[in-house]
Amino acid sequence: MRLPNLILNERDLREARTLQAEISAALSSAKVFDSVIAGLPHQVVDGYRRSLEAHTRELNLLIEAYEAAKGGDYEDLKKRAGADPGLALIVARISNQLSQKDLARRLGLKEQQIQRYELDRYRSISLANFQKIASALNVHWEMNFSKWLGSPWGYVDQISMPTIKKLLRHAQSEKWFAGQLPEDETEGLNYVHRYISEHVSRHGSPSLLRTGLNVKDHTGDLLLLAWKARVTKRAEQVIEESKPEYRPLSVNWLLDLIQQSKFDDGPARAKAMLLQQGIVLVAERQIMGMKIDGAAFLVGGVPVIGLTVRRDTVDGFWYTLMHEVAHVILHYRTGLTSGFFDESEATMVDELEAEADEFASNILIPEERWRRAPARIAKSAAPVEAFASQIGIHSAIVYGRIQKERNDYATFSNKIGRGQVRKYLFQQTEHKDVEH
Repeated sequence: MRLPNLILNERDLREARTLQAEISAALSSAKVFDSVIAGLPHQVVDGYRRSLEAHTRELNLLIEAYEAAKGGDYEDLKKRAGADPGLALIVARISNQLSQKDLARRLGLKEQQIQRYELDRYRSISLANFQKIASALNVHWEMNFSKWLGSPWGYVDQISMPTIKKLLRHAQSEKWFAGQLPEDETEGLNYVHRYISEHVSRHGSPSLLRTGLNVKDHTGDLLLLAWKARVTKRAEQVIEESKPEYRPLSVNWLLDLIQQSKFDDGPARAKAMLLQQGIVLVAERQIMGMKIDGAAFLVGGVPVIGLTVRRDTVDGFWYTLMHEVAHVILHYRTGLTSGFFDESEATMVDELEAEADEFASNILIPEERWRRAPARIAKSAAPVEAFASQIGIHSAIVYGRIQKERNDYATFSNKIGRGQVRKYLFQQTEHKDVEH
């Protein structure tokens, strides 16, 4: 089942109501809820329950907005659609009290054609046909150049040429574009404009970017925006091929996920398992100058996790991965649309990041077991290895926890799995040319 971020037709409405009923049943029945969270630490369960309650509240609002629009009051739905011209057409259809079939008849088209147009928010339609449908819905467009001039693109032209060159060198080495990039600086800047503008036009303004751990504005961070655009483009390829569906009432796979850490190829196994659960994992090297370890955001309603694997260690990979998984599970309705961009060395933590930290720590090593574990005060490897074996995770994760708690990163520094992650995520087969 798809998770609606906007209800735009009767199918969306049916799916939203079905999901709403399923979540309500889980929250109102201890027996049902216990079957969903069986085996999970209570610290993880508390946050998960809050996330389901947030799902319920948001679904109620989505349903109300759609029903109101069908009744003639489309202001809420229009506000939720934002400035997306494709969504504006869909909202106009609803406000005119037309079904997809009604609109198709008015235009002399098949209903399936309107369904295809609306499925991709009219992005594949020609301008002539777009105008034809807009006219049929009494939608009139006015170009506002002052908004363009004041748009997020003002800062792109002010980025220093060394930064542009850095980005282009990275894009060339990582094969972002098909063929060779131009040597001319002006044409290189045009490449940057086109690549990022496509992302912004489809996925929103860079003003939405936030780095949760730092809690600071990244509106002008061209490198971060370019990296996000690249992760998004690669995620879209996976989404197109695999059609993943994230299910908020499925979390018992979390225990299986962390147990994949025991295997040498655990990162590759984790990527495959996440896709089965409707979450796309993209490993994309950071651009020099960035300090991002991981990110979590939505692409067309599908949760996407981006990892730079900046620290090529087993403990670093699994902690960062589970931190971003926590954002997906806990914050799908409370921040994932804007996205989370996380830096492990940052010290300032907001409420949502604190939740994700607690979730990741407890799902990897339950606090109840950790408090009683001899490994916690161990000075030799044997107790640590024994504890890791008992709870079914890679010992590097336990060594990393010890280093963090003791604030001593020299202790067991040869035990955290250095150089054991990138080789499973940055394979040559992943460096495909992407047509621009």
